[in-house]
Amino acid sequence: MSRIAAVHGVLPPHRYAQDEIADAFAELCLPAGADRSLLDRFHAGAGVGHRHLSLPLDRYGKIDGFGTANDLFVETAVELGAEAVSGALEAAGIAPDEVDMIMCTSVTGLAVPSLEARLAGRLGLRPDVKRIPVFGLGCVAGAAGIARIDDYLRGWPDHVAVLLSVELCSLTLQRDDASVANLVAGALFGDGAAAVVACGDGRAARAAAPRGPRVVASRSRLYPGSERAMGWDVGDTGFRVVLDASVPDLVRTHLAGDVERFLAGHGLTPGEVAAWVCHPGGPKVIEAVTEALRLPPGALDVTRRSLAEVGNLSSASVLHVLRDTIALGPPPGGAGLVIAMGPGFCSELVLLRW
Repeated sequence: MSRIAAVHGVLPPHRYAQDEIADAFAELCLPAGADRSLLDRFHAGAGVGHRHLSLPLDRYGKIDGFGTANDLFVETAVELGAEAVSGALEAAGIAPDEVDMIMCTSVTGLAVPSLEARLAGRLGLRPDVKRIPVFGLGCVAGAAGIARIDDYLRGWPDHVAVLLSVELCSLTLQRDDASVANLVAGALFGDGAAAVVACGDGRAARAAAPRGPRVVASRSRLYPGSERAMGWDVGDTGFRVVLDASVPDLVRTHLAGDVERFLAGHGLTPGEVAAWVCHPGGPKVIEAVTEALRLPPGALDVTRRSLAEVGNLSSASVLHVLRDTIALGPPPGGAGLVIAMGPGFCSELVLLRW
């Protein structure tokens, strides 16, 4: 097992109320004089109060193509990524040159050299640090990233690994696109980053005091035939969102059985989970998770609060929820379950123990 030493989340400085974003989105994406009642309904029902954006609202109309948007992604992602990783390392009490592996995930922009390569010298990482850039996992990547750095640390128990997620969803905005998928995405997604520092058992044993939960196990699931439920269509204007209304039904169909079998393999039932760390996919997805797992009232309060305060940050969201859950202090010895879903369609489960 590995131990999570710290989780640090960061947000860009431009914060707007949901109604301000709705007005700007309507101007950019709807034809002049078009009925905006559907857009307003999606924004009102998204469960989002405020979001942080990479740019001031009045700059989005000046983005003249995919290349400009991606240049802005790289510029902003490097700044937020540096803040997230340095904050997590400081919280963990670990120096940058002690990091042995860094994994970086994003699905909202492209960078070659990848983001962690651009950050290595700036942060003071060693020249021989192992790098794993990941693209394509989308919202599931926060949970999957924790699982994969745990896989690495099981093989290298004396090592330190870092997971960085940077998602700048606003820079994927498709102008002049009034499709339901684009309207729903425009009502839900925000911008942010987060970093996780984890230590293998050997390194954790030498730490002055335990800090966060241990990663006990993980499980990945792909659901065949659901490839068009979520993802991108990539074209001349960039990333055009694929977001099907079937997502909540996929959760209701598959999640309960997956969770119950996974927990049973570790002698647990859903009723024995003390902390549910769930990605805030949106109100309908949160409700589907609650119903499928028959969760008690309040079980996903941290998830709902994150959605309300910052929106859905794609892969960074579940890491913000994890940070907030750790701050609440689950009971010693208590079990926690990280849940996220994303393109594939797929799910990732990570079992924690405090």
